Amino acid sequence: MPSVSSIHQEIQQALLKIATAERKKSTLQFFKEPIQCYGVSNPDAKSIGTIYYQKIKQCDKAFIWEIAEALLASGWIEEGMIACQWVLKRKKEFTWEDRLIFERWIQLYVHNWAICDTFCNQSVGALIMQFPEATELLYSWTTSENLWVRRAAAVSLIVPAKRGSFQTVIFDICNLLLTDTEPMVQKGYGWLLKVYSQRQLQKVYDYVMRYEDIMPRTAFRYAIEKMPAAMKDRAMGRG
Repeated sequence: MPSVSSIHQEIQQALLKIATAERKKSTLQFFKEPIQCYGVSNPDAKSIGTIYYQKIKQCDKAFIWEIAEALLASGWIEEGMIACQWVLKRKKEFTWEDRLIFERWIQLYVHNWAICDTFCNQSVGALIMQFPEATELLYSWTTSENLWVRRAAAVSLIVPAKRGSFQTVIFDICNLLLTDTEPMVQKGYGWLLKVYSQRQLQKVYDYVMRYEDIMPRTAFRYAIEKMPAAMKDRAMGRG
């Protein structure tokens, strides 16, 4: 069986081989916060992840988790995206104990919106659908000093929101994040409300109108983005 370090080094070499300065410059433009990137596109990084996953797909979940953590801990965004890809491939093996592992990873290794949204939307969202009681963690995340943990509290509910599930939790989390001063957190729960409005339009509309005086405009605009034009105009005071 290959070692964690050998697989990690092979992935790094594969990424370096196809990285370009042009792609690195393009990637950096999408982030206000500092990030480390090789300069590899998401599709190409995913292809590398797919190739190397074939070498370890027969390994047990614990081994996959060990490599995933090494990739996340590296700080390189392309490696983090591969880690997210591999964890999601094992979603049928998620257990109740994984909620604490995922929480630790978010607290330690998530430093930008791309990894936050990919990991939380996909893997944490899938875990919540399997273990609804795991939503208890989200409440504590809303008070974290780490803005990415607070954003994670909202974006981890995107998958449930798409299915129209967890209404009470969704509005609870939005209440707790309602006056957050960080734009990335505002965008996170605004996105959650926007997605949930596709299932519960009137309830989301009533919610944003109830709090329009205290909800940051960034979150407000995100929340109403997909609403019908007439409803949007009323929310913006144009009708």
